[in-house]
Amino acid sequence: MKLFYTDKAMVDIEIAFSWYEKQRQGLGFEFLDCIEQAVKNIITLPEMYQESYANFRGCVIRRFPFTIFYTIEEEGLIVHSVFNNRQDPSKKPK
Repeated sequence: MKLFYTDKAMVDIEIAFSWYEKQRQGLGFEFLDCIEQAVKNIITLPEMYQESYANFRGCVIRRFPFTIFYTIEEEGLIVHSVFNNRQDPSKKPK
């Protein structure tokens, strides 16, 4: 199954990566590794994660306080947001 990222999801990842790299060199890459592992799990079994709200499914990533919100579409899986769980919940993708 193909995987697509929205522009928002890419910006979410870039912001988090930069922030973690400023905290400790290499930590941003550890964050990316955790994202990659979660995405592999999503691709392998996309229906494993329950729908959080509307038609968005949420996969909480290991070690970092983020959830990957995605939808299952005809053309493939679409990652809409890599959401920082410490944000205001009203900022989740709609």
